[in-house]
Amino acid sequence: MDYFLDDDQKMIVELARKFAHEKIKPVREHYDETEEFPWPIMEELAKLDLCGIFVPQEYGGLGKTIFETVLLVEELSKVDGGIALTLAATGLGTFPIMLYGTEEQKKKYLPDIAKGKKQVSFAITEANSGSDVASMQTIAKKEGDYYILNGTKCFITSAGDSEIYTVVAMTDKTRGSRGASIFILEKGMEGFTFGKKEKKMGIRASSTRELVFNNCKVPRENLLGKEGQGFIIAMKTLDISRPGVASQALGIAAGALEDAVEYSRQRKQFGNPISSLQAIQHILADMATQVEAARALVYATAKMVAADMKTRHTRECAMSKLFASDVAMKVTVDAVQVYGGYGYMREYPMEKRMRDAKITQIYEGTNQVLRNEIAAALIKENLQKSSS
Repeated sequence: MDYFLDDDQKMIVELARKFAHEKIKPVREHYDETEEFPWPIMEELAKLDLCGIFVPQEYGGLGKTIFETVLLVEELSKVDGGIALTLAATGLGTFPIMLYGTEEQKKKYLPDIAKGKKQVSFAITEANSGSDVASMQTIAKKEGDYYILNGTKCFITSAGDSEIYTVVAMTDKTRGSRGASIFILEKGMEGFTFGKKEKKMGIRASSTRELVFNNCKVPRENLLGKEGQGFIIAMKTLDISRPGVASQALGIAAGALEDAVEYSRQRKQFGNPISSLQAIQHILADMATQVEAARALVYATAKMVAADMKTRHTRECAMSKLFASDVAMKVTVDAVQVYGGYGYMREYPMEKRMRDAKITQIYEGTNQVLRNEIAAALIKENLQKSSS
């Protein structure tokens, strides 16, 4: 389908596609095997100014919208979803600063982020607090010119490799989710250390670690927004970032489809390519339809968010992430089936795509929680119509 991209958007897509095939594809197996953080890849992205695609121009970025970011992440994810996540995760950690940071905070942090000098992580998840923010145990207590943080975060993307962290902590436990606040932390702060690095099923090029706060001293000026705004900031951040996760899932699915079609033309059985078999054709047709439907929803949502960043688009962002991630899982499973026994072998990239796809159904809101959000929005809208 033609999505009528302008010249700049077409250039981003072509540049990202060329970069992914020339720089990422030759080394993706290496990073999946070693689970190393892809610093060389990020340095090359920085040279192209793509690390700052979402950062405003006045702070050294390209000043593009979430839609251009979606285009970039999709193309990178077609080749490797784990490496693409490194860029997307920095966006997630940066959005709170862009949305609620003071001018001083933006000037201090955004230029280095835009240049790719520093990665950013967003930290909200804890062992007993995922979607349930009110159960969060990390505490921030104000003492003079500092907040003292104590607690632990888990499953934090790029943790240990990032230099900057936007961290959600409770400043008033008595107020439930309304007692949460967000702080900007820097690697090396007193009392801020890292726990174990997780060994994961997929997205292995992206590091995942614990954050440990033991009387961590955070300057008062590192508070984002006001005390008690943490939950609101986090939810608005996720509204903006979920199309990014959706584009990662979309890219994984689209890459799987491209490879499956090519393989079906090369693989012969009974004297003919398996692409001549109706059973294979039907699988490919369903895969293509699902990918295109996901792309239409993701692009439409990203354009909506880009056009109005102040309004929350919770329902649409949840829908795009929910649908695209389910499509990624279905399409990669089907692609493995097209490959047959070869699809199960690590010599081919398809089993990796299936492993990478699964997490998109889990992080930044499990698909079950997103269905709750979508239903709640629908019911609220219906009640408003009924009462008007």
